[in-house]
Amino acid sequence: MKLLYKPFGIVAGVVGAKIGQKLFDTLWARVDGGPAPGPKAPDASLARVVAAQSLQAAALAGAGTAADRLGMRWFHYLTGIWPGDKPESGDDAPLEGQPHIEPAPKH
Repeated sequence: MKLLYKPFGIVAGVVGAKIGQKLFDTLWARVDGGPAPGPKAPDASLARVVAAQSLQAAALAGAGTAADRLGMRWFHYLTGIWPGDKPESGDDAPLEGQPHIEPAPKH
């Protein structure tokens, strides 16, 4: 079933990357006001380059993870099949703080 999830995962990854880049651009504009320096920028200080790259990595990782997780939940809702690893305990109850989503009925 993981093969069936691949198109969902690809779309979720692209959406997550776009959202992450927009998030980074917005956050960096508030922090610095100018464009973010790249690692090879000759006139940027080490602290500024490291701060920009760290913020970009955090924004992309967070948005990518959220998009991937939402894609998995959407796939589970539509098909009734969880595309990720199955829990070791065998308990299908939702984790604390997460709502339980009923899968779509199988026809």
